[in-house]
Amino acid sequence: MMANGLHEVPPGKVAMVVTHLEMSSPARLRGGSLPDGTRFRQVDADVVWFRDVFDRVGRPWLWYGRETLTDDALAAILSDPGVMHYTLEKDGRDEALLELDFREDGACELAYFGLTSALIGTGAGGYLMDRAIDLAWSAPITRFHVHTCTFDSPQALGFYIRSGFTPYKQQVEIDDDPRLTGVLAKGSAPHIPIIR
Repeated sequence: MMANGLHEVPPGKVAMVVTHLEMSSPARLRGGSLPDGTRFRQVDADVVWFRDVFDRVGRPWLWYGRETLTDDALAAILSDPGVMHYTLEKDGRDEALLELDFREDGACELAYFGLTSALIGTGAGGYLMDRAIDLAWSAPITRFHVHTCTFDSPQALGFYIRSGFTPYKQQVEIDDDPRLTGVLAKGSAPHIPIIR
């Protein structure tokens, strides 16, 4: 148990608060529509597709977990029949990442959910969340869960709560700064300071 007060984060590290959320029954859908020129589709994800969309969606928020995987390790996840991928295609380019992970019996993890800057603020996030809720609860599950952290978009936690998820646990995570280890470019997530 951490004591109250400030705790030193060593140079070269990053620290974030991770909030875990869940829903135990389908939430009410928002009923939003897609922006013009956008369509929802399932993707037979491969490593090249995933790395491209993951980077464009996640780099502003310092997403790096999948960047540390080898191509073979990532391909094993992407090809698992319990993991499904969807996107929103706008003007012929994929601009969203939705990964649903059904590998745990009776549960679905909203493993990745995000939009590129081409769709942020268009209402596409609400539409994509409706699809995520529909798809998750169409399987025989009793729990749909997700986590977000303080590096994510400032709107993320509130968005998940408004979408029907309930926070149930928080953790503090400390890790090597991926911009210093070479996993991400130094200019990624400029709102998060690099402390050497």
